[in-house]
Amino acid sequence: MANACGVDFGTSNSTVGCVRPGQPVMLALEEDKTTLPSVVFFNAEDDQVSFGRAALAEYLAGYEGRLMRSLKSLLGTSLMDGQTEVGGRAVSFRTLLAQFIGELKRRAEAQSGQRFSSVVLGRPVHFIDDDAAADQLAQDTLADIARSVGFQHIDFQFEPIAAAFDYESQIDREELVLIADIGGGTSDFSLVRLSPQRATRPDRRDDILANAGVHIGGTDFDKYLSLAAVMPLLGYGSQLKNNSEIPSSYYFNLATWHTINQAYTKKMWTQLGELVRDAKDQGALKRLQDLIEDRAGHWLAMKVEEGKIALSAADSVQLSLERLSPPALLDVRRALFESAIGHLVDNVGVTVGKLLDDAGVRPEQVDTVFFTGGSSGVGMLRERIGALVPGARKVEGDLFGSIGAGLALDAVRKFG
Repeated sequence: MANACGVDFGTSNSTVGCVRPGQPVMLALEEDKTTLPSVVFFNAEDDQVSFGRAALAEYLAGYEGRLMRSLKSLLGTSLMDGQTEVGGRAVSFRTLLAQFIGELKRRAEAQSGQRFSSVVLGRPVHFIDDDAAADQLAQDTLADIARSVGFQHIDFQFEPIAAAFDYESQIDREELVLIADIGGGTSDFSLVRLSPQRATRPDRRDDILANAGVHIGGTDFDKYLSLAAVMPLLGYGSQLKNNSEIPSSYYFNLATWHTINQAYTKKMWTQLGELVRDAKDQGALKRLQDLIEDRAGHWLAMKVEEGKIALSAADSVQLSLERLSPPALLDVRRALFESAIGHLVDNVGVTVGKLLDDAGVRPEQVDTVFFTGGSSGVGMLRERIGALVPGARKVEGDLFGSIGAGLALDAVRKFG
């Protein structure tokens, strides 16, 4: 087995793959699970750091501390050079990312029984939309972090191309494939010619007809479902006594995974106290105040995420919001969810249409759509993409493993 691996550092989940003679293998990173949720919890009571499902379990069990999730969303933004307070001390976001990626490397090496000195890191087609400098900065930052945790040789591959390599290992004839990778933070697409014969080529650039991506993913679906269904219970859209609307920033922060902790600052708490006194619906604002005092923002976001996942298969779902004061049992229908994310799905559809145009490919020329990424299970999104190439076969890959497997194959090609 080569000392090279593929790392899919995801907004919501991360994986590591390597190759044992001729076959990509996804390494177990948490007990028998090959995915490690991209979550870090700083337990203030035990003065320990935990990761993944263990981090979420400690947070939900009520331990005092700081939960960080969706750290990948910081890459390329001004927040990346900032700091946050953890256990009474300032910690840079670069340090937080290095802790998580270092833990991925440590667990992968322990599971495989070898050290990995070389890595191919997956990256979205665009870390940042319409800003080439910020996009390059995001990749450079991730490379620096990977180097700081012990990787000596570092390369990158677009995540949808990595998924294409995984799919290619399963086919026996040539196909023109639209790879649709819908992850936690981005939606990425590639048009690629794949075949067993092409798979042996060291240089695949001529097989890639076009790439495209947009910064829309599962966390955005969570955000808009939360704003539409849950945040009105906390006063979103309500008014002050002077008929002005309650500032939306509180709700947007709570509905967005990587900004939830911004709702817990002393400044925000002082402002919220004043708003409660001046609100027409003081009960809803008091419920918001209690939620923030309880630091239950991540709990609420997880409830919304559970609802989103359930609505991919059901027409309605009941959210048990027992930590609200008073507790609430909220009925959410798929129609509300689809209405809330409609503008996001439209943007994804435009992106795929432009991809086909840029490649000079007619819809009927596409043989297969290969879906991967945890958020590709959202039915409305899958239907919109499928409708653009109605004659293509629809194939679902390993939603959480295809990219990591493809990155592992690419790592062996690049590093031996």
